[in-house]
Amino acid sequence: MTEFISETELNRIRLALNIEIKNHYIDIEGRECPFSVFMKREITKLSKRLGKSPKWEALSKDFEYYAQEGYGYRKLCIERFIKLLQFETEIAKEEQSNKNRKYSEDIDIYTKDVTYLRGVGPKISQLFNKLGIYTVYDLLTYYPKKYIDYSKRILIRDLTEDTDATIFCTVSKVKTFTSKKKLTVMTVTVQDESGSLDLTFFYASVNRFLIEHYKSNFKVGTRMLISGKVKLDGYSHRLTLSKIEYQTVDGDFYDSDNLNVGRIVPIYALCENLNIKTLRRAISNALEDWSKSVEEFIPEYIREKYKILPKEQSLKMIHFPKNFEEAENARNSLVFEELFLLELKMGIIKQEHVKNTSSTHLTVAENGLVKRFVNGLPFELTSAQKRAINEIFGDIDSGKPMQRLLQGDVGSGKTVVACTMLLAAVENGYQAAIMAPTEILAAQHFNNFVSLLTPLGVNVALFTSSNSAKQKKLLETNLLNGQIDIAVGTHALIQNKVEFKNLGAVIIDEQHRFGVKQRNALKSKATVPQMLTMSATPIPRTLALTAHGDLDLTVIDELPAGRKEIKTTLIKLSEHKKAYNLIKSEIDSGHQAYIVFPLIEESETISAKAATKEAEVLQNGIFKDYRVGLLHGKMSAEEKDDVMNDFKSKKYDILVSTTVIEVGVDVPNATVIMIENAERFGLSQLHQLRGRVGRNSLQSYCILVSSSNSQDTLARLNIMTQTNDGFVIAEKDLEIRGPGEFLGIRQSGMPELNLTDLTRDLKILEIARKSAFDFLNTNNINDFPALKKYIGQNLKITKDTGIPD
Repeated sequence: MTEFISETELNRIRLALNIEIKNHYIDIEGRECPFSVFMKREITKLSKRLGKSPKWEALSKDFEYYAQEGYGYRKLCIERFIKLLQFETEIAKEEQSNKNRKYSEDIDIYTKDVTYLRGVGPKISQLFNKLGIYTVYDLLTYYPKKYIDYSKRILIRDLTEDTDATIFCTVSKVKTFTSKKKLTVMTVTVQDESGSLDLTFFYASVNRFLIEHYKSNFKVGTRMLISGKVKLDGYSHRLTLSKIEYQTVDGDFYDSDNLNVGRIVPIYALCENLNIKTLRRAISNALEDWSKSVEEFIPEYIREKYKILPKEQSLKMIHFPKNFEEAENARNSLVFEELFLLELKMGIIKQEHVKNTSSTHLTVAENGLVKRFVNGLPFELTSAQKRAINEIFGDIDSGKPMQRLLQGDVGSGKTVVACTMLLAAVENGYQAAIMAPTEILAAQHFNNFVSLLTPLGVNVALFTSSNSAKQKKLLETNLLNGQIDIAVGTHALIQNKVEFKNLGAVIIDEQHRFGVKQRNALKSKATVPQMLTMSATPIPRTLALTAHGDLDLTVIDELPAGRKEIKTTLIKLSEHKKAYNLIKSEIDSGHQAYIVFPLIEESETISAKAATKEAEVLQNGIFKDYRVGLLHGKMSAEEKDDVMNDFKSKKYDILVSTTVIEVGVDVPNATVIMIENAERFGLSQLHQLRGRVGRNSLQSYCILVSSSNSQDTLARLNIMTQTNDGFVIAEKDLEIRGPGEFLGIRQSGMPELNLTDLTRDLKILEIARKSAFDFLNTNNINDFPALKKYIGQNLKITKDTGIPD
């Protein structure tokens, strides 16, 4: 390649990608054209100039369909593009430093294009690119998603119901039948020396050409290996196989050189037109030709201590294991490396922050504000709150910058803990600030702080976009001259005109709702502030140590004394009457209720209309004798505040709301919440909504209403009825939805883990993290060239998008 992507081109593409990612893949309309049209145009130009390549052609087709496809497709499309951009950038650097070297010769596996691998070529590499495989190393680390054991055959006569089995058989008959409803049933009869078996396949809306195509996979006389779950056919009452995987057997079944039969065979995720045998052969060739070029990143003494297999051996064993124990050992070694490298990067980020950042030194006096505040509380702090305060104070008194995430379940008392840190700043002559993602949550904090801190003579002010011009000017003046001790607010706090006289402590609440730049914008308003991040969303420990591995973790895992567990029930649509009767009963006892409707089609406007209509129906119908209020995201901040204040002062018996009440709303008199269409929420979001009640010593109730008949969905929702522990629920949510979905589409910086399963690898993660941090404390990374090179390359990638700098 004689031409490269210029810096100007890179910057233009980076800007477009960042804007599209920031706006959650909506195909944003630019000044001249939509994002998808811009990208198609840029890719076409690059492809022509750099030389036609299957990679660029595949991407060009991706963006042709971008505007018509959904969120998942668009996100994957952009991830592919970013990975190719990184690849091309590395190739360009390699070529510039090695001008006399041919592209296809003497390039390491981390940059060598998979196209030039033995047995691949342009057409197959184009298919590999769709899977995110661009280099030889990408191929070597494209891990199996599961295995099928073709090494042990079972005779048909020995099949046992509810077991996994593999049979070696011959196709003896194939017949098809199409019903009047266009359902085609294909029955394949196979046999071995012990008996025969009928396998049934169902196809909807197929024509005769497709039927012939399906039949051609099972030609009479073909020898096959077939695996599946043994079950009893409800129609014939004979044993059959379900969830079938099959292979045509070429040559001897026991041929040890065969990659596809007679052994434990890897199964990979594929794309259209890619044959799994082709992929297996390519991986086998890559291992044979290039595995010795794989570098060992983990220091030898760590590998010996934890019995981590050599990288070359691990790669061979995970792709083509002799037994399942070998596959598991290989996986554990590769997972350890993956997590060790991740935690090492996190540790370096943490070290650099401490090294390059000064911090305000805050000490707590015996008779100062903090002690007076804690001693004046009308309740005893829980052990978890005391532990959290001690950990925070240990940080701010150390002279080093705090790097701590404070987590607490719903109602665990994070506000009081936050208060102590803010007061520590004020006590030492500084101002403090806390930033929340919504005006409702900011107002909630403000009201709590005013009631808790006014008796101590502390001046608290609220900064939101709803403040009038006159209010803003007055607040800005008072903040700059030091009359305001604690500023509570939303993004309004990071506006240019908002300046502090002497900011010493910053708290970011619901930190995952803010971007890195927003968090740093508030921090930059002080010279060297201490900064604490908080989250009311319980995050499983595995996820916290990966997504926030550069932070110390403090967990408030204990509820204040006197709180009762919220009784949670799951009901069908037809059982609404039961829920309404409970709501009436609670209101008649002097309490209040929430009725929550989900966000519809990701549109707050549609949701607002739906909630408005439902509120009218409820007010004019079943609750005509009660006072029904309405809250939704399309209301102005002032309107929301008015509604919440009216609800809190008991002017409404029932508040009909969208999910704007998810975090921060605190009405102790509300004892029942009914959540409609509960199946549309994640478990963690349901737990947050449930936390709007149970905020006092009264018995509270949560009613989940679902229209779903899916057993999987109902089983998921039933988890809510079994526990009130947010961390247990978070673990289940992570297991069900995966880390990306768990954190939400707004979360940036989530590390890409190829092999690690955060629901099962906590033990490995903790060992890898300790090893990485111990390594940094006792070694100079310059003494480990391969590791230094890897870390150096990977820290150059921006945290938010992964786009090459």
